[in-house]
Amino acid sequence: MIKLISNPIFNSKNILLNIKSSLIFLFAISIVLISCKDDSLTEEQLIIKAKAIHDRVITLDTHCDIDVKNFTDSINYTQDISAQVTLPKMNKGGLDVAWFIVYTGQDSLTTEGYAKAYDNAMSKFDAIHKLVTEIASDQIELAKTSDDVRRIHKAGKKVAMIGIENGYPIGLDINNVKKFYDLGGRYMSLAHNGHSQLSDSNTGEKDDVWLHNGLSDLGKEVITEMNRVGIMIDVSHPSKEAMRQMIALSKAPIIASHSSARALCNHSRNLDDEQLEWLKQNGGVVQTVAFKSYLNTEKYEARNAELKVIREKVVDSLGLKWYEWSEFNQLADSVQIEFISNRRKVMAVANEKADAISDFPPAVNVSDFVDHIDYLVKKMGIEHVGISSDFDGGGGI
Repeated sequence: MIKLISNPIFNSKNILLNIKSSLIFLFAISIVLISCKDDSLTEEQLIIKAKAIHDRVITLDTHCDIDVKNFTDSINYTQDISAQVTLPKMNKGGLDVAWFIVYTGQDSLTTEGYAKAYDNAMSKFDAIHKLVTEIASDQIELAKTSDDVRRIHKAGKKVAMIGIENGYPIGLDINNVKKFYDLGGRYMSLAHNGHSQLSDSNTGEKDDVWLHNGLSDLGKEVITEMNRVGIMIDVSHPSKEAMRQMIALSKAPIIASHSSARALCNHSRNLDDEQLEWLKQNGGVVQTVAFKSYLNTEKYEARNAELKVIREKVVDSLGLKWYEWSEFNQLADSVQIEFISNRRKVMAVANEKADAISDFPPAVNVSDFVDHIDYLVKKMGIEHVGISSDFDGGGGI
């Protein structure tokens, strides 16, 4: 049985030390039920065992996207809004720590592009700070160290932490690394979907076109600066060669904040066995991600193809604009976030209709997710494996 009781995320200048990670009660129960080999326990006993594990650890999700529209005085995380992560849902699911993400989509490598990206990043930092200092200071607090996490959790509050998805907003000013650290950023990836000024992206695999053959000279300087101030290096989106160079340069262990096993699902966002070994030897952690197309691409695409007719009817009835994932990277950040929210609503209705049809292709499910966890634990050891959701960024099963 997988025991989700030991997931130390290393101390990069006292960022996190020995935080035990799982996701929500649903996943804890499902993992125990699916993975347990002890036939002497009844289902009821397994559920009790899973809940006991869940209750005694600090549960942590390393990747929860945000929409700044949900951080206002009238619409926010104190309410049970449609977002996948809210304070009521964290309470109900027993999630103690949510890493809220300062995400910026990749755009042009120009002065104008950098300025726009910086403004976007700052708006998300501001939104998270508003949540913890104004909107819900009595319910959630920002942690910047592992000691903060334990103190806040002991006080009975939820914990917010900040990850930066895409170093693009740094622009050409390395001083922004320290600025983002001072704002609470404790991990950062140097690229997203598309090559940044700092690093090649995994998306280069599609056409074998690379910008830096790994890291740019500025990207290498940024790695050194991240080590100096204490920001963890996230390799979930950069290319394999960029990851290799990051490990060679870094004086601290790295993380993959939301990736799964490529041996089980051949997607460039996942890590192959060689990368997993690099990560293990480096002392880092891979946070298995509950993102359908990264868990079982064939299963996801087979169902999605059959869902298309149903989905199109739902989209038409709701009067929404639909985009394919191939178009997603070209959308403005605000449009991306709105589409993800609308997509979740559309797919919920379409899946409900599909489930009423006999012999409809099955959906990617918790069992597929656990297969990746099992594989990673066997390949690397449980101390190198955790769980992430990518909620509100397309994740969820």
